[in-house]
Amino acid sequence: MSQSQQQPALSKCPGCEEPPAAGDLFCGACGYDLSAVPARPGDRPTMAITVPPAAPEAAGAEAVRWPAAAETDSSDVPAPVHRPSDLPGTDSGGRPLAEQEQEPEQEQEPGTPVGSWPVGSAPVGSGPGPEPLGAPEPSAAAVRHDDRADPDAAEHSGDFALAAPDPRTAEHAAAAATAPAAGGKVCVACRSGRVGPDGYCENCGHAQPRERDHMERELDAVAAVSDRGLRHHRNEDSFAVSSTALPDGSPAVVAIVCDGVSSASRPDEASAAAANAANESLLESLPRGTHPQQAMHEAIVAASEAVNALAQEPAGAMEHDAHRHQNAPACTLVGAVMAGELLIVGWVGDSRVYWVPQDRSRPTARLTEDDSWAAQMVAAGLMNEAEAYADERAHAITGWLGADAYELEPHTAAFKPDRPGLVVVCTDGLWNYAESAEEMAAAVPADAQEHPLRGARVLVGHALDGGGHDNVTVALLPFAVRPQGAGSACETV
Repeated sequence: MSQSQQQPALSKCPGCEEPPAAGDLFCGACGYDLSAVPARPGDRPTMAITVPPAAPEAAGAEAVRWPAAAETDSSDVPAPVHRPSDLPGTDSGGRPLAEQEQEPEQEQEPGTPVGSWPVGSAPVGSGPGPEPLGAPEPSAAAVRHDDRADPDAAEHSGDFALAAPDPRTAEHAAAAATAPAAGGKVCVACRSGRVGPDGYCENCGHAQPRERDHMERELDAVAAVSDRGLRHHRNEDSFAVSSTALPDGSPAVVAIVCDGVSSASRPDEASAAAANAANESLLESLPRGTHPQQAMHEAIVAASEAVNALAQEPAGAMEHDAHRHQNAPACTLVGAVMAGELLIVGWVGDSRVYWVPQDRSRPTARLTEDDSWAAQMVAAGLMNEAEAYADERAHAITGWLGADAYELEPHTAAFKPDRPGLVVVCTDGLWNYAESAEEMAAAVPADAQEHPLRGARVLVGHALDGGGHDNVTVALLPFAVRPQGAGSACETV
């Protein structure tokens, strides 16, 4: 005969909340069956599921120490996170696992339990798990070895040589396969792929900007920036900036800016050859004591010869194109040299030099005259400057460097400023958007004297904001004057 469960004493009726009499099976007020009330469950502590209770440590066992994370190696691949193989542990019998070997493919010593194989190096085909405690040790003949450790064993067993790769090694190998080799160019788009010889990223296929699309250089006393602009498919401008010392030890600073003639062949090569040749000529003649103005004249002649050399063709080439010499490479040139208290400028073509005084309340000036159709019309008194430069023939140049130039006429001028200022050397890609001296001075940032590179970037940005129809190149040379000062002088040749 089954026994009914004794119900706990209730303080209130679940139906009407009236206190029942002791021993009543039904409520005397509402008739509620008091025997149907479930027994109160036993009290159990509440535990947070996110914080499991700590397991008791074995007697004499030390707390697990996390190893330090590996640093990034020479491949710049981020170090992998910690894996179970990085931490010490025990097998199901409480025995410590053997430390992982340096070479995963090393053989397991005969007689070692299967559970003590390092993580990632257990032999293929091994048992489902460690042997229970007390089981006899497996014999040496029963132990499976990786065939890579013994090539002859694979031949006799008929099994393929298999080995589980270390996942960390696999990650680094995959990253090294896509990373650019040392010294190789990295894609500007994905920042990880290698740029192939064709100028495209081998990872994402993005076309890479050419080196001359945007160039910058800064020395202690001069800075220059050149940009392709927004309309041209290549940058046909070039520049060279440098510094040297005169025989008395005083410094000399050089800035050369060249603009390739787009209607000629290989204008980019012409401008680069002219800039390099003029710069090298000045660096060779100024330390010898040549007067800076004479040195500038010789530099322009050297630049002209370098451009003329580009038009020379191998024997027999002219037979295929008898008129090829009429489209010889050509460019314009403008340069400035600060030597002692003198400012020397030289030019051929329509690139310009501007003078912007540090005190913007003082007058500014343009120090060059264009070799152009518009300048000739103004000089002859046939048009005023506004009319001449509004004509569609305004920018047709009348002087340039190249094998088909009419006659080389280098222009040079020497100035001795009596106040500090900034020398702006630029191509028409800039002065088209700031033509007058006042407009150029307004475009030059106020701190360009102290930060010429930043000032050159601002001027290039001014041209790009105006439309960027041409290549843009500008060099800035801060000119300092000794405290005692001196009167100004100007000599023009």
